[in-house]
Amino acid sequence: MNALVPGPVVRDDHVAPRAPWSAVVAAGHVLTIVDVGGNQSADCLIYSDADRSERYSVPDTLTWQGNAYVREGTVLRSQFGNPLMTVVGNEVARQDTIGGACGKESNTLRYGHHTAYQHGCRENFLAEAARHGLGARDLVSNLNWFMNVPVEADGTLGIVDGISGPGKRVALRADVDVLVIVSNCPQMNNPCNDFDPTPLRMIVTAP
Repeated sequence: MNALVPGPVVRDDHVAPRAPWSAVVAAGHVLTIVDVGGNQSADCLIYSDADRSERYSVPDTLTWQGNAYVREGTVLRSQFGNPLMTVVGNEVARQDTIGGACGKESNTLRYGHHTAYQHGCRENFLAEAARHGLGARDLVSNLNWFMNVPVEADGTLGIVDGISGPGKRVALRADVDVLVIVSNCPQMNNPCNDFDPTPLRMIVTAP
């Protein structure tokens, strides 16, 4: 499986199930995220590399585009309304950015205290963010690539079987130099990963 936007390959990383990943993606380069096994949620945070206090904002992104879902053409914006990345390719009908990230606390609340030993995306984010000098106060609401979180008729959110599949891809062009942090979601208690976390592949190209 190749990058969704062709060009010289800058990096090509395989992310093990349940593991985190991060990289600085230079302006103009394209990050393709590959759902290797299908229905694997890739939780994602984005920071301006020039000033990491500027980071991805769910409300600004959704307000600017007037749509609750992320699709091809969506501009991923910071809390200042500045473009950070743009979705330039997408093989899934819609991508989620309102479902949030799992964590040890939410796992025990939703699924019982027997899950307390399981780490979640929040723990992955904290571990990977620490490598870049970031901490808990730097975590914000995130994107969930390949996760299916429909808005139901009564306004509630569902966490249901995914609409992705093996080899499906999404491609993000960096509009400025950005730090991207991804958690290969370790969730095993709901259908978002088909109860079986699988690998991701991260390909950065320079079109």
